[in-house]
Amino acid sequence: MSSVVTGVRGRRVWDSRGRPTVEVEVHATGGSGRAIAPAGASRGSGERCDLRDGGERLGGLDVGRAVAAVNEVLAPALVGRELDAQEELDALLIALDATPDRSRLGANALVATSMALAWAAASSAGLPLWRHLGGTGSVPVPEIQIVGGGAHAARRLDLQDLMVVAPGAGSFAEALEWTAEVYRAAGALLAERGRLAGVADEGGWWPDFSSNEEGIALVVEAIGRAGFTPGDEVAVSIDVAASELHHDGRYHLALDGRVLDADAMVATVLGWLDRWPVVAVEDPLDEHDLAGTAAFTRAAGPGVLVVADDLVVTDAARLTTAAAHGAANTVLVKPNQAGTLSEALAARHAAARAGWRTIVSARSGDSEDVTVCHLAVGWSADLLKVGSITRGERTAKWNEMLRIEEALGSQAVFAGRRPWGEEEGHGLHP
Repeated sequence: MSSVVTGVRGRRVWDSRGRPTVEVEVHATGGSGRAIAPAGASRGSGERCDLRDGGERLGGLDVGRAVAAVNEVLAPALVGRELDAQEELDALLIALDATPDRSRLGANALVATSMALAWAAASSAGLPLWRHLGGTGSVPVPEIQIVGGGAHAARRLDLQDLMVVAPGAGSFAEALEWTAEVYRAAGALLAERGRLAGVADEGGWWPDFSSNEEGIALVVEAIGRAGFTPGDEVAVSIDVAASELHHDGRYHLALDGRVLDADAMVATVLGWLDRWPVVAVEDPLDEHDLAGTAAFTRAAGPGVLVVADDLVVTDAARLTTAAAHGAANTVLVKPNQAGTLSEALAARHAAARAGWRTIVSARSGDSEDVTVCHLAVGWSADLLKVGSITRGERTAKWNEMLRIEEALGSQAVFAGRRPWGEEEGHGLHP
């Protein structure tokens, strides 16, 4: 007999930036679940609405209306519903909101509720969430921030994230250990050169560079100092977040003192690919520039992940359009961009149909919630991106992934060891 929802409760809790967010608990006849909505600093214009109260109190960021939506609208509609059909429950949440951007009840209220329903269903079935979602053993490669920039570090660096991946590692645990060594080496290099200004929102080093390329060079040097071969064992991933740099039709690289048109921006990022061991580039051009992103994707070639975040905002229809134009080859899946787990999963399925790879991602404003880890394994994502290897809201997720890999035992298949082009999952080796 299917477990039935017996109660739903929303409350205000706090995220990693000290801002209010929404937590939802779902109680059912066979179990319970709890989840917390994250929030991004760099947001695509097509993201679902993160409902805030406005006004002066707490900078206008309180979530009283979203919490009330959970307790006064969603809860009464969910009590008595069976838990075994996530898509139907999410469809109910969407219908209750009844706006295209989820602005009536708030995507933060909806996504926390949707995730909590999934946790309750897994609990009722006596399964870990990743197994309940269909995970069979695929373990993603961690994509980990070494240096923070952009909206995460007061724009000390124009680029949003300088990250590393470890395709040469034999397991998630080993990839995490290697990255910890690179992070430590990068911090030491910055300190030696008087370039260290603290840590950014997601735990990466907050630098004081004289150019964007100096940051890339520093990460590559840190890989070598940590004892790894750059580009083979450990490689670089860049989140350009170009929409944040795009004003009046041009790209403003303040640190470099340059203002570029689209062609020059493409040439600049391709130059970084030529000079440095970069295997992934996220949002290299403005979110509205499908043609430019397509041109960049062609020029970068199949050995580089061109990652669509703001371009598709975890939306299956937008992804299908981007794929038809040849714009990008990898999707960043952020459940709160979509509003519900079912909509995020639809984007993941659209990516699979298009032959794209998948990265499941947390947000810069996050919490101890570990749902994204279970989504990454349950949905057989290629990579998992949650920020750096420091700060509790980040390590909560990395440590949960270690537990999942351990639970899988001999069934665990680390994505970094699989070559491009396999039908089930794509590793990072070209």
